[in-house]
Amino acid sequence: MKIFNIKTSLFQKIARILLGFMMTFAGVAHLTFQRDEFQAQVPRWLPDSYAFMDFVVISSGVVEILFSLSMVFLVKYKVKIGIALAIFYVLIFPGNISQYTNEISAFGLDTDRKRLIRLFFQPVLILWALWSTSALKYLMNRLKN
Repeated sequence: MKIFNIKTSLFQKIARILLGFMMTFAGVAHLTFQRDEFQAQVPRWLPDSYAFMDFVVISSGVVEILFSLSMVFLVKYKVKIGIALAIFYVLIFPGNISQYTNEISAFGLDTDRKRLIRLFFQPVLILWALWSTSALKYLMNRLKN
């Protein structure tokens, strides 16, 4: 199975583009109106200076915008982009865990229960990135062979 020839259904294409637009929103939010909220997700085991935390938020916002544009426009590379985005979601997951374990309120997550429930949405995003780009199909076929 060639990585560039994997077809997606109309529903997968819509899901991929929707995820791309959601990533655009998140990336812009990192850079502007929710910048402080996103600092709550920087893991507390990293340096806690404002400058460093702001750098992490801005950097991840730029990366999210690049992923969003890639998801929408670089269709030929959708499988590779889907895998890379899934890895990105795995890499930022410690921030969600840190928010929960350190009881940090942000994004309306002001109780342990809400922060815990939030943790279960990260696997959904990972699967969404893999499924909507056919990366999941590609990876499953690789495992078979």
